Formats: sequence, structure tokens, C-alpha cells
Amino acid sequence: MDHQGLTTVLFLLVVAVTIGITIWASRQTSGAADFYAGGRGFSGLQNGLAIGGDYMSAASFLGISGAIALSGYDGFLYSIGFLVAWLVALLLVAEMLRNSGRYTMADQLAYRMRQRPVRQAAATSTVVVSIFYLLAQMVGAGALVSLLLGVDGDAAKNITIAGVGVLMIFYVTVGGMKGTTYVQIVKAFLLMAGSALIVVLVLAKFNFNVSDMLGTAASNSGKGQAFLEPGLKYGVTGTSKIDFLSLGIALVLGTAGLPHILIRFYTVPTARDARKSVLWAIGLIGTFYLFTLVLGFGAAALLSEGKYAEVAASGGNLASPLLAEAVGGGDGSTGGAIMLALIAAVAFATILAVVAGLTLASSTSVAHDIYNNVVKRGEATERDELRVARISAAAIGAIAIVLAIPAKSLNVAFLVALAFAVAASANLPAILYNMFWRRFNTRGALWSIYGGLISAVGLVIFSPVVSGKGLDPAGKNLSLLPTSIDISWFPLENPGIVSIPLGFLLGYIGTVTSREPDAEERYTELEVRALTGAGAEQASSH
Repeated sequence: MDHQGLTTVLFLLVVAVTIGITIWASRQTSGAADFYAGGRGFSGLQNGLAIGGDYMSAASFLGISGAIALSGYDGFLYSIGFLVAWLVALLLVAEMLRNSGRYTMADQLAYRMRQRPVRQAAATSTVVVSIFYLLAQMVGAGALVSLLLGVDGDAAKNITIAGVGVLMIFYVTVGGMKGTTYVQIVKAFLLMAGSALIVVLVLAKFNFNVSDMLGTAASNSGKGQAFLEPGLKYGVTGTSKIDFLSLGIALVLGTAGLPHILIRFYTVPTARDARKSVLWAIGLIGTFYLFTLVLGFGAAALLSEGKYAEVAASGGNLASPLLAEAVGGGDGSTGGAIMLALIAAVAFATILAVVAGLTLASSTSVAHDIYNNVVKRGEATERDELRVARISAAAIGAIAIVLAIPAKSLNVAFLVALAFAVAASANLPAILYNMFWRRFNTRGALWSIYGGLISAVGLVIFSPVVSGKGLDPAGKNLSLLPTSIDISWFPLENPGIVSIPLGFLLGYIGTVTSREPDAEERYTELEVRALTGAGAEQASSH
């Protein structure tokens, strides 16, 4: 079998395994609790692996290693932000959210507030954050499969992105939370094993001397010692330094507001399991981000000039797959083809698992919050609600496909950082205020969610991400819109430093300018539920 054929077979094998798991899980799914929360039957270890599988996305495996390969030390700052974020999730959110909600983030917010407006706001935010995050995964998939199957050109990448969208819709509509969770567990194991293998092979090339690897990387990057020091990407101007601060704030606070991570806490039977699952996830994710250090600097050290240029042309997204090919024996070798196929297949499984989790989170919110609690006022049958969840999964998948196609040249870690900024601006203020501030009320929730959401998305639209960045040395447009259009009056690429404080401020102003005695009275009840888990599985409506 030629190398391309071998690569294709291994790749299709991984996809077939995930499809088989989904079909098997669909036979164990019988109602809303199974579809939305996996029957609340997963252990702390299983959920920790699934959280790791959900969180270690294409942004981590492809984007961060690519950012390190191109920007050195500054690229590694993504890893630190993504990991530290879990402390916020563990200490402030995981256990209390598990106890005080049922299926979605809105369950916890609407428990002591006016149901319909709060659920509409939370569902809108959930869908927007999920679509931002989905963009990153689809872009990674396009780059990956084009490399893997040897297809070239924009049309082939567009077809690939559409194919990923169809697959993710299948996972969600057929397997629900159970299927998605098992796919994420398998993917977490594959990703850790594949990454560990490359790390060992890379370090073996330098006799396990990390200093030697770093020195070679700095030399080959063409940037010398600056490659190993802060400031290469974020220290050139005052604006880039503020941009880095904005990125750091978004990464650290964003995780605790990501809908697809929040709903994972509803899949365990007890609050203790929720805590345990976060601890397992931290261990797994921390180890993985240490691996990205070797993957990124290893790519800079070992890839030939032509391959390094290919990494740069992909926005960094191909660093890990091309490194796998290099340590397996290089371009054209059987070992290189096998390693490339294995790693690319693992990365593709990573993307599929994450997009399934994201689509599930947003379709659950549309069906449970909008359809059942807003449109049907809590009177919808379970069967109708699940039917709407499946239809909305298909619609959200289609929107993500359409938006991902123009974004396919951007770095996926960078795209995910935007999703984190939106999540931290819109979701986190409302969640924290609701759990820790008795006075917080419906107006405060609406102002913080819509204010944070509109400011974050609006600032991204008027930032250099969308227009005004110009061309790189290779003549590629660095922004989403054509170079003839420039609407970038906001100088930062990440809006977090403005939109996150604004979300908290608007939540405060909205609350203190209105009184809602019912919300204050029900706070004590919510607090007891959040701290003890009493009544955690009851419907959160009143």
C-alpha cells in the first residue's frame, strides 16, 4: 500500500471507531436525562477524562504547538492561561453548578429569577460562544484533512469543513451525551498516548537534552535568542502588551463560562464526583500542556525550512502533524507516513469529540431553555423537546460550516481565545453573581449577559481580526475581510480586557437600579442547594 493509502486507512479507522461508539451509545439513550446528562451516571474519573477530551481541542493540539513553533516563548503563554483557568472552575463553579442546575447553565440562573427573559439570554449566549468555538475546530479540521488526504486548494478544504459538520451533527443527534462522552474518553486516551509518543521521539533526537532542543529551535527559527524570551509576539508595542494582558484575562476566566464545559458537571451523580472530575482533568490537561512545549519547540528545531514555511502558511496549525512525520522518518518514508496518519487521525478524533460537545451544549440550550421553558412555558413533552434538540443541532452545525469557511487561514488557538473572551464576558459574571450575591436579580442577569455578549462580539467585529491587518510577506490576507475593507477602529485582537469588566459592571448596575424581592427570597434556597446538593435533580422552574 502506498503511503497516502496507508494514511487514509488509519484515518478512516479512527472515524469508524467513533461512529461505532456513537451507535452503541444511542441504544443506551432512552430519555432527556440520558440525552442531556448521560443519565448522571459517569464517575469522577470518567468525567475527568471526558472533560480533558472536551477541553484539549484542536486549539490545544494544533494551535498551541503551532503558536510555540512560530512565536516561541510567547506562544507557550496560551498553555499557561488555559491551565490556570481550571482553578477558577474548580474553586468557584464546578460543585455549586452541579448542585444547583439540571441540564443547562440557564437552569441555575432561572431558579430564582423570571424564567423566560433569563433563559432567552442564557441560550443566546450559549449558542454564540459555541459557534465561536466551533469555528476553531472546523478550521483545524480543514487544515488537517487537506494535509492527511493530500487534497489541495480552497474547494477541498471547504468540502472537508462541511464533512466535519455533518459528522458532528450525526454524533449529537444519534448518541446524545452518552455517545459524546464515550467518544471524548477514547479521544483523551488517544491524544495523550499519541502526544507522549511524539514527545519521547523528539527528545530522543536530542539525547533527552531539553536545552539542546531549545537552542536548535531558536537557531532554526531565524529569530535567535528572542525566540526563547518574552516579547517576540506580545512585547513589540504598547498595544501588543495590552493585547497580551487581554488574552490572559480571557483565558483564565473563560473556562468557567464555557457552556460545553459547564454541562459536563451535570453528568456525575454527586458534588464530590464533580470535584474529583475537575482534579482528574487538571492532572491530564497539565501533563498535556507540558507536552505542547516539546511539540512546539521540537517543530521549530526539527522541521526543514520548507516544512517550517508550510507551518507558517497554515497559521501554525500543521506543526504537530508535520513534526510527527519528521520524527517517524521524514517525508516519503513509511514510518513518517504512519506517524503522520496516527497523529492526524488522533487530532481529527479530537476535533470530532469537541465539536460534538459544543453542538450538544447549544442544541440542549435551544430545546430545553427556549423551546420548552419559553415557547411552551414548561409544558413540552420530553419527546418533543428531544426532537427540537436534534433539529437545532443540525441548524447550529450548518451555521458553523458557513462561518468556518472564510476563517480557515487563522490560528485555531487564537480563534478559541476569542470564544473564551465571549464566555468570560457574557456567562461568568451572571453565574458568579447568581451564586454569591443575594441582591442579584433578573435585570442584572440580562444586562450582564447581553452587555458582555454584545461588547465582546462587537469589539471583535471592529478589531484587526476581521479587517485592516493587511498581507503577510507571502501575500496572504491576515484578516477575515478583503484588504480593501478596513473597519478596525478597536486596536486589540482580544476584547477581554474591556468586555469582561463591562459584563461585571453592567450586571452590578442592572441589579442596583431595580428591586426583585422574589429573587432575594429564593437566594437562600439556591444557596442551600448549591452547597448541599439537596434537590439537585428537580426541575428548576417556579
